[in-house]
Amino acid sequence: MSAAAPYTLLAIETSCDETAAAVVRGRSVLSNVLHSQSVHRAYGGVVPELASRAHVQLILPIVRQALAEAAVEEKDLDALAVTTHPGLIGSLLVGVNFAKGLAIRLRLPIVPVNHLEGHIFSGLLEDPELSFPFLALVVSGGHTALFWVEDVGRLRLLGSTRDDAAGEAFDKVASLLGLGYPGGPAIDRLARQGNPHAFALPRPLLQDPTFDFSFSGIKTSVRSLLRRLFPDGVPPEVLPDLCASVQAAIVEVLLRKTLRAVRQYRAQTVVVAGGVAANSALREAFQRAAQRRGFRLVLPRLSYCLDNAAMIGLVAHEKLCRLGPQHFRQLTFTASPLPLRSPQKRTPHAALRLLQ
Repeated sequence: MSAAAPYTLLAIETSCDETAAAVVRGRSVLSNVLHSQSVHRAYGGVVPELASRAHVQLILPIVRQALAEAAVEEKDLDALAVTTHPGLIGSLLVGVNFAKGLAIRLRLPIVPVNHLEGHIFSGLLEDPELSFPFLALVVSGGHTALFWVEDVGRLRLLGSTRDDAAGEAFDKVASLLGLGYPGGPAIDRLARQGNPHAFALPRPLLQDPTFDFSFSGIKTSVRSLLRRLFPDGVPPEVLPDLCASVQAAIVEVLLRKTLRAVRQYRAQTVVVAGGVAANSALREAFQRAAQRRGFRLVLPRLSYCLDNAAMIGLVAHEKLCRLGPQHFRQLTFTASPLPLRSPQKRTPHAALRLLQ
């Protein structure tokens, strides 16, 4: 962090179905308010149009609540921060346009932040002394990717998912099992009473030499298994074993791919972040591996694993310290869905500064 006095920022996050605002001062979180939209449960997944409409209704009261809980007034703010990409374009536009309007009214600089950078650097919220470089696994409903992190703004994408993200696989399997949405927490709860070796499920790309992931095959295997063994529905007593087997397959792939990167990059520190980082089996597996292999593991607390605004404010503060407020006086940026690209689809040395 810069030796200058820490900046006080209001941050806004609306990349998907959480409306979030936070006030941060340096690496300290003064407030972190989040509203998860429940309207999507009836549809088994996020409906983009409903998500953007909900953001329009919620963003002003959420921002006001964040300022009130932090005991900070608008005049006390030094800058604003907002998620610009990737995500649902309608949801992102609500946050970006609201933040731009506020920046104009308050005459404040505004820092555009990549949502994935937020997750990557959420480790700094958990451990302010986290030092560079480190390896980061971002694993959520929309993203599964490994990064080599050299500094703020200097990131190397090592590999990403070729199809379904890990969280997406959890949700799709949960839908097949009739567990509702979101599926990850439901599978996690049931798996605690199950046998992870009860059903043999594939570990996609486990032997592949790249750091890419693929989880669509797990969903397909579960669908085939259900048709073959349980055409009339899964008996309640079998559900825990099936959930535990699915969870074990996903966690093993995530862990072993990450450990391969630890060896190759001689990583001393690993950050595991994103919504799926709240999964109890994943956290336990990485904790055991860290003890065995001797690397430092940073697991953000559960409130920082979700799509929250505190992590967006943290990234913005670090960029302000490095570049200064005048660098962020322009309002020419906009929202973008901007999907991740696998390293195999880029030239070999084009990975640095990927998330600028």
